Amino acid sequence: MALSGEVCVVTGACGFLGEKLVRLLLEEEKNLSEIRLLDRNIRSELIQTLEDARGETEVSVFEGDIRDRELLRRACKGATLIFHTASLIDYNGAIEYSELHAVNVKATQLLLETCIQESVSSFIYTSSIEVAGPNRSGEPIINGHEDTPYSFCPNSNYSRTKLEAEQICLQANGELLRDGGHLTTCALRPMFIYGPGSRFTLESMRVTIRYRNMQPRLSQHDAKVNPVYVGNAALAHLQAGRALRDPQKRAVVGGNFYYISDDTPHLSYCDLTHAVLSPLGFSIQNKPILPIFLLYLLCFFMEILQAVLRPVLRFTPPLNRQVVTIVNTPFSFSYQKACREFGYSPRYDWEEARNSTTDWLASVLPAERRLANKT
Repeated sequence: MALSGEVCVVTGACGFLGEKLVRLLLEEEKNLSEIRLLDRNIRSELIQTLEDARGETEVSVFEGDIRDRELLRRACKGATLIFHTASLIDYNGAIEYSELHAVNVKATQLLLETCIQESVSSFIYTSSIEVAGPNRSGEPIINGHEDTPYSFCPNSNYSRTKLEAEQICLQANGELLRDGGHLTTCALRPMFIYGPGSRFTLESMRVTIRYRNMQPRLSQHDAKVNPVYVGNAALAHLQAGRALRDPQKRAVVGGNFYYISDDTPHLSYCDLTHAVLSPLGFSIQNKPILPIFLLYLLCFFMEILQAVLRPVLRFTPPLNRQVVTIVNTPFSFSYQKACREFGYSPRYDWEEARNSTTDWLASVLPAERRLANKT
């Protein structure tokens, strides 16, 4: 079902996923009434590049803090569908828990409350694979699904806040709106998202440059996961949005979460990065830089040091136990439930996804080398 005449709000519209989703909406939904971009800082060059693609669709800018109730009220007034992709991402403990909770949890709650007050009937929350695991024991899941049993308690502030926000979102499904209708919500759990614009892939290339073009290996070969290409992750959001506007599918999708992956080969995190870096002349270590148990122990001591120094010095370890566990645990999930219930089908195959990512890295490589030479 097309989104004809709809008014869509995309939070985090300038982010890695959010920007791709905005472009996809303009390309695919020619009869959209309006797309509202909500982000803390909205780049003027982004707005300029959207002009040629927008057709008859109005593109509106709502710039500011997502914790601002009045900003959310203005952005949601008259809207019909929310894509809530905005989030603070923190893998190394660099962001205080209070800040993570305020943005990831409280802002989500505030946005849902605003939807109820402004009678916005459809809400899609971008969750994360980290709300599912892996657990501290590193127990693997291979080709799991939404009903796969697994013992997991969030190990990091990031995963803790994302899980809490997801639960708030799903619990809001069915809430009575001010106009007498009902709110329908769902959550999407993308695997690790890669593609052009990924700051994590870019940082991996920077590290590899510093190591004289030899990528350090942190993950074992058999710790395979199933990453998802950003174009397919954005497509899943669009298809979920269409389902929420379809009366029959709406009843099925509402209140559920869905794993979003694609047909990218199952690879370890390091091998995925190597797959997109190797055409540019980069190599990778055959074995992890340290035995995994020593790496884990080193991280433990760095985390103790971080806690001891916190009152007087802000020290952020370059690596922690949670990251070591994530990149060394086989953890993969099927997207078949999303396929059955709202028609998700990946559009970009592995070859296209890999080539587009490598082409983007090639375009920024000269500048990255110049920067590395200066430092």
